[in-house]
Amino acid sequence: MIPAVRLGELLADMTTGRPAYRHLAAAIRRLILDGRIPVNVRLPAERELAPALALSRTTVSAAYELLRKSGYAHSRRGAGTWTALSDGTLSAAAPEPVATLSRPAGGGTLLPPPESIVDLATAAMSIPQDMLARDLAEASLRLPNRARTPGYYPYGLPELRTAVAARYTARGLSTDQEQILITTGAQQALSLTLSLLCRPGDRVLVESPSYPNALDAIRRAQLRPVAVPVTEDGWDGEVLASVLGQALPRFAYLVPAFHNPTGNLMPPEQCADVIGAARRPGTWLVVDETLADMALDTGPPPPFATYGEGNLISVGSLSKCYWGGLRVGWLRASPHVVAELAELRATVDVSGSVLDQLLAVSLLDRADGWLADRVDQVRRGRQALVTAMERHLPHWSWRLPPGGLSLWVDLRRPVASALAERALAHGLRIGGGARFGAEPGLYENRLRIPYTLPPSVLEEAVCRLGAISASGPPLGSGTAGSRNEWVA
Repeated sequence: MIPAVRLGELLADMTTGRPAYRHLAAAIRRLILDGRIPVNVRLPAERELAPALALSRTTVSAAYELLRKSGYAHSRRGAGTWTALSDGTLSAAAPEPVATLSRPAGGGTLLPPPESIVDLATAAMSIPQDMLARDLAEASLRLPNRARTPGYYPYGLPELRTAVAARYTARGLSTDQEQILITTGAQQALSLTLSLLCRPGDRVLVESPSYPNALDAIRRAQLRPVAVPVTEDGWDGEVLASVLGQALPRFAYLVPAFHNPTGNLMPPEQCADVIGAARRPGTWLVVDETLADMALDTGPPPPFATYGEGNLISVGSLSKCYWGGLRVGWLRASPHVVAELAELRATVDVSGSVLDQLLAVSLLDRADGWLADRVDQVRRGRQALVTAMERHLPHWSWRLPPGGLSLWVDLRRPVASALAERALAHGLRIGGGARFGAEPGLYENRLRIPYTLPPSVLEEAVCRLGAISASGPPLGSGTAGSRNEWVA
């Protein structure tokens, strides 16, 4: 149940809108759609909420009735009023029309966009051709030494494991080669960890919103996600600790370093609190740090495991900060866990590409200087995106993240799926907020917009978005398509 005081803090001043009951219903609906109020939780009793908001009980009762009619709440006899998500079939009394959502569990189109389409669904960067050519040449010089071997390295090339361990050590977390397993991207690291630690039906704590491909992997493993909200203000430590203590999840998937998609950075004291809260029920923490190097307005954060070890697996990758075409990722865990995961990995693909790993070694050898240039490039892209949006889409809102690769944009209306569908027909592919929700139907008022493309392309993309959102029939009055778009 949501305490009346807590809901009152989220709703702030409810005495200014008129009529008050519609104002209250619309505010609660926005909190549900934005993930700030979970689905299937009990709202405060009318007699408790009315004084907390300085409203009459009649006003609260009418607001709850409006939420029920519009599909955002339902009542259980003797059990109060519970939050829900509308199926899109709203009565005339609904606060606003909302596009119908249809998102199949897992799967989706993996076809790459045509060259003529501007791709804003992928938060990753290209790699400079001269740099790729130089490092490929260096890797090719090392390749003959490996050609005399069978070429299978289930743990990863020793020199790459050493290089990754050295990166952790340089960031303040002493790490040995035996604690590193090289994988085919961070996605494989997560999938292997799910296979080792969980069984179908296990509860898994996830953030909402979160990285869609991770959520899909959790669903495919037939696990039961238990969501904790991540807002523009970050994580609610009390909620996190409460879910860990009450749901007793087997596993928790977190993105604390420039969270995808919000860009938030978890404070050091909260990192330590989460580790302590997870230790009590024996929950495994799987921490995705693929964006940790993209620190734009702050120093690079230390590894999460710096704040405490235990049942903790860290996941990293070269895909986001270096190049997505280089399918090299890794995980850091105890040597015992690494050995078990390597044995499991041998049943999946035995070993990764030797050439890719040698190229990764060359890139990591120059990481310090090169990453500084990449961060500057991303910072310029962020400024270009913000400037373009201020010019073409001033009615949308966002909070500038301290790092990461994208903005989490509030459209102020639940029209993201309809807008993404219309944008695709105009040569623009974009990730609607619903793809990032732990439950289908959330974040229909959100878009994730990466700033990884060149500034001129970002300007053109935002110009198109502005024209699309202002033209044609009103967004939200129709039905969004059922395409489950792939995002990265």
